[in-house]
Amino acid sequence: MSRKKKEKNYLDLVPERAEALSWEAGEDGILVLRVENKGIFNRIAQKMFKKPKHTNVHMDKYGSFLWPLIDGEKTVMDLAKLQKEFFGEEVEPLYPRIVKYFQIMESYRFIHFKN
Repeated sequence: MSRKKKEKNYLDLVPERAEALSWEAGEDGILVLRVENKGIFNRIAQKMFKKPKHTNVHMDKYGSFLWPLIDGEKTVMDLAKLQKEFFGEEVEPLYPRIVKYFQIMESYRFIHFKN
């Protein structure tokens, strides 16, 4: 008998921002995450191909709203409710969209989830 892969219920998870990331808001309120390009391959690329030491990741208005609210206390569900209150119907379909946002942020290691 095979075991089914246990899937995460993202709405119950509590996200925390990666400590190594810095970020700032532009005049338009859009956030830019500053990611340091580390590792041996990045160092080689920086020296040989003049690649930058940092990469700037520009968020959209929805991500810019959510990012400062990620505090290690609120669940994804809590954050979704706050986003719904602020943007209204504009964020629909809310739950699939916010789950995808956190899946992407986790895949790039911009956030992790508390155990």
